[in-house]
Parts: sequence; C-alpha cells; structure tokens
Amino acid sequence: MVLRLTVEKSWRRGVPFAAGAVVLSAALLAAAAAGTDNPPDDAVGTIEGDAIALQGPMTVDVVHGQIKTTLRSGNDIRVKSGQARLDLVEGGTISICGPAHLSVLKSGGSLTLALDTGTIRVHVEKRPAVTIYTAQIQAKPIAIGDGPQEALIGFDAPGMMCVRATSGAIRLEQQLTGQSVIVPQGGDIILNNGALEGLQNTAGHCACDLQLAKSAPPPPEISRIATPEEIQQRDAEEKRPTAPSATVASTPPAAPDKASEAKQQPIYQVFMPPLAYDAKAAVQHDNYDPKFILLVRHVRVRPTLIFQGRVEGDPAVQPVAAAKPTQVKPLPPAPTNAAKSDSVVNRVRAFLRGLFS
Repeated sequence: MVLRLTVEKSWRRGVPFAAGAVVLSAALLAAAAAGTDNPPDDAVGTIEGDAIALQGPMTVDVVHGQIKTTLRSGNDIRVKSGQARLDLVEGGTISICGPAHLSVLKSGGSLTLALDTGTIRVHVEKRPAVTIYTAQIQAKPIAIGDGPQEALIGFDAPGMMCVRATSGAIRLEQQLTGQSVIVPQGGDIILNNGALEGLQNTAGHCACDLQLAKSAPPPPEISRIATPEEIQQRDAEEKRPTAPSATVASTPPAAPDKASEAKQQPIYQVFMPPLAYDAKAAVQHDNYDPKFILLVRHVRVRPTLIFQGRVEGDPAVQPVAAAKPTQVKPLPPAPTNAAKSDSVVNRVRAFLRGLFS
C-alpha cells in the first residue's frame, strides 16, 4: 500500500516537469527556426574585405559555400589596408577606405558610426537613420524628398576632416559648442580642427569610391557523358569538306592552326561522386571511394584506307643514260736515254752482257 502511494506521487510530480520540458523544447526549436530565417534585431550587416580585423559580437555563416560574417551591434572594425564593404541588413552600403578604425552601434532603426580614423562612404535609401560621430563633429545625412542618402566623411590629414554630400544634405554639429551647419547636396568642404566657421568648397580630398557588389560565382560545371546525337553532330562537322582555296606558288605555307591541333588531341574527363564539406570538423575526411572515380578518354578513330582495283597501262620507265666508257690515258713515254758514248768501257760492258744473256 505504501509502495503504491509512492509511485502515484512520483508520477504526479513528474507530469509538470515533463510538460515544462516539452514547452521549453518547443520554444527553443521555434527560436532556432526564427533565427535561421530572420537576422537578430542587433544585426548590422555582412562585411567583407581583404585586410580587416573585427572585435565584438558577430555571426559567421556558410552560405552556398561562401563564408558570410554578420556584424552585430557593438562591433569594432579596423581596416588595415585597402577597402572593406559593409552591406546593411536594410539594404544600404557602407564603404570603408583604410587604414581606418570605427565602431558600429545599432538601436532599433538607428545606426551610429563612431569614426576614429580613415574615410567612410555611406549610401542608404530610407533606412536606417545613420549618424556619424567623430571626436568633435556629429554628422547626420538628410534625405531630399524620397531620394537616397549618400555622404562621405573622413580624415585627409590629422585635424583635417572631409565632408561631401553626394546625394542629399548633411547636417554638421559641433559637439562642444552646439553650433550646426547644413552642407547642401553637391557640397564638398574641409573642416580644420572641427571649426565650422569659414567653410569653403574644395574638391579632390578623401577619395573613397563605393565598391560594387561581387558577382555570384558561376555554378559548378557538371560533367556528363556525351549523348549519341552530340557525337554524330561532332563527327559530321569533322567530315564536312572544306572548299579548296587558290594558292600562289610564291605564297609561303601557312602556319598550322593550333586550334585544329588541339582538337585532334585526346580529351580526358574525370567523373567522381559529389564531395561533402563539414564546417564543424577541424580535418575534412575523405567521404568518397576512389573506386567510383571514372576517367573517360575521348579520341577520334581514324578509318583504315583500303584500295581495290588494278592499274592499267604500261608503267612509265625513265630511260637510264648509258654510261660512257672511261678512256685510259696513255702513260707518257719514258724518257730516252742519252746517246751512248762509244767508249771502250761501254763496248766491253756490252760484250759481257751478250755472253751472259
């Protein structure tokens, strides 16, 4: 009896706990689903650049194989060199020309930029309401009608602040004295040590062009085996006769076409299973089997030529010229001895030769 009461009490106590766990899990799943579709309220935008350093809250996501860094309110941006582009959540764009250092703060529909060094160029349509703070000046772009707002704020040299109103006007306010002026559309001025007196229009200072959005990378090319129709069409193009062109004997021979030579070379194609990428894994594993990699070699088979028939007529024989006999040149006659002398010694010598011969 006691055991039964204990079981009933424990089961009744577990019901609220289980119900609370189910409600909590549902709330977490709903929050996760909402977070994947909609950015958080303090999200400023995605930033990209060649040499940037970020410090503060941010979110790094992988979208279509590309890394997207989403800044949140309270982030500190430092552009070491080159340019950086900040695409706002509401649709505006902020270009940062380095070396630059600034901080971003967002509250509701207002975006505050605290610029320390460098030059920034802001372009927004209607939202958010952008306010730029420096050490002495507060700058706020003002829209004219429903037109866009585009303003350039930066430092050309220490103590020299550039202000340019490309589209719309800019309201400047001195934070120490509260004095304010409005720079009309098209105005380009320089402030010396934050003084608003004696402003003059100048041009050619603090250049910082808006960066164009990078085009999306082309979709990956999917290799496939050629269809029979494509093979027949290719063979027909190769067998299509070309009209002979009249050539002059004095014309030098044309250089071989590199395209035709490359076309005759074999073509190799590699077919392999799709690869997978795990962003959470420190080391990517080989998740494919090399046995499924297929190497295809495309070649053009040359037909074997077979001639059938007979050759009529006598073969043309080129007459061979008769070889001329070589004439033997006679040897020159031996030189005749000088007349023999009729001396006694010669007669005796001739007599002795006659005896022994």
